[in-house]
Amino acid sequence: MTTFRAGVQYGDWEGTAAADASDQIELHKYLRDKGLLSDNEFLLAADLYAGENHHGKVEHVSIRAYVYEGERSFDNLKPILDDLNGPIPVREVRLSMSLEKFVGLFKRFNVFLTWHGLELTDRDLEVQSEQSEEDGE
Repeated sequence: MTTFRAGVQYGDWEGTAAADASDQIELHKYLRDKGLLSDNEFLLAADLYAGENHHGKVEHVSIRAYVYEGERSFDNLKPILDDLNGPIPVREVRLSMSLEKFVGLFKRFNVFLTWHGLELTDRDLEVQSEQSEEDGE
């Protein structure tokens, strides 16, 4: 069973992700324009997976959207999901696009990874010094 949580085979790195909706084209609009999201549906989640990358090359990107059918309004959907026991029924939409195109559907996109088991999420950090890579590669 799938959960609303990122995961990979070994889980060496873990963390959080956040994104701002774009002012122009964004994921909801993209799905509507493609006929993949109707007026009585709500986009619950998007899943981006890049895997089996070797030699520094992104070889495979999988993008999925998870849609709740029957309700478009956040205000109406929230209590339905709060009262639901068990798995949330969704429709999975598999998207065929590049990593660049997916990230481009958002105004800002941030992923913050930490080494697993250190439980650093939401802890403050203080940068003591900075260093930049010389050649950018």
